[in-house]
Amino acid sequence: QVHVVESGGGSVQAGGSLRLSCQASTYTERSSYCMGWFRQAPGKPREGVAVIDYDGDSKYADSVKGRFTISKDNAKNTLYLDMKNLKPEDAAVYYCATDFRYSPFCSRILRVVSGTPVNTDFGYWGPGTQVTVSS
Repeated sequence: QVHVVESGGGSVQAGGSLRLSCQASTYTERSSYCMGWFRQAPGKPREGVAVIDYDGDSKYADSVKGRFTISKDNAKNTLYLDMKNLKPEDAAVYYCATDFRYSPFCSRILRVVSGTPVNTDFGYWGPGTQVTVSS
């Protein structure tokens, strides 16, 4: 079992910046796992925003490329999402999710930012953190 907790959400004006953090328990520095950021706006399906695979390969949704940066501190088992030039359409609940390398979740993680539906039955998910962007 992996316990996941996000932090760093808040309210900003359009053009502003935020940094989200996600800490996952259980992993050690020798663990091999993937992690990703997802978001869900009211009335919309959950979508992949930025993900990073066990080997460091990362991918972004087209809508956030050039504005968001995903990074991982392996020593702290912590995932970050630096968001710049935020837009009102970025407003959503942001979720962090993770699983071990050979899991069904990780087998498809690089595809979820390209439109593959997000299946929350796979992976370990945090409770989410709200991001609000005012115009």
